[in-house]
Amino acid sequence: MRIGVYLAHPRPGSFNHALFDAVVAELGDRGCEVLAHDLCAEGFAPPLSAEETETVRSAPSSQDAQVSLHRAEVATLDSLVFIHPNWWGMPPAVLTGWVQRVLAPGVAYKLGTAGGEPAGLLHARRALVLNTSDTPADREESEFGDPLQRIWAACVLPYVGVTDVRRFVFRTVTDSTEETRAAWLHQARRQAAALLA
Repeated sequence: MRIGVYLAHPRPGSFNHALFDAVVAELGDRGCEVLAHDLCAEGFAPPLSAEETETVRSAPSSQDAQVSLHRAEVATLDSLVFIHPNWWGMPPAVLTGWVQRVLAPGVAYKLGTAGGEPAGLLHARRALVLNTSDTPADREESEFGDPLQRIWAACVLPYVGVTDVRRFVFRTVTDSTEETRAAWLHQARRQAAALLA
């Protein structure tokens, strides 16, 4: 199985990095071909070019070799894993830019189908989103409506053909103990392993 794992956190040593390392190790130990990307460390540039905003044509060409590589890779994946913090109810800018630049028309979806609905083009049908947060769950739901759940499970992933969207939130990170974090890393490994079932 070929799985892409994408980390969006700029600070080395963050708990997000620990989650990333645990997931990559677990999937590798289980014989998966893991395409692991630390987007900040790789210097992925989030801003769209004017050419990339074109949605009428399929697969807008990109002069950016890094974007071209990611587009080629994502088309071959069996599953995807995204690891990022909840910042203002959104993924960090680097991951938002990755979605906008990589999951492009002609690569991840096609417009102009019968009924006007987009057709997802990705081979992957399963995705796991691991989030960290400092907002308690009840406040996240009652005051904010869990915007990350809507972004991933309603807006982005179904649009590109992913039908099985799994999301797990580790909270609250700032006041967590080392024991709690160790348990969370074990939980992240289990969530990653479950992608193979």
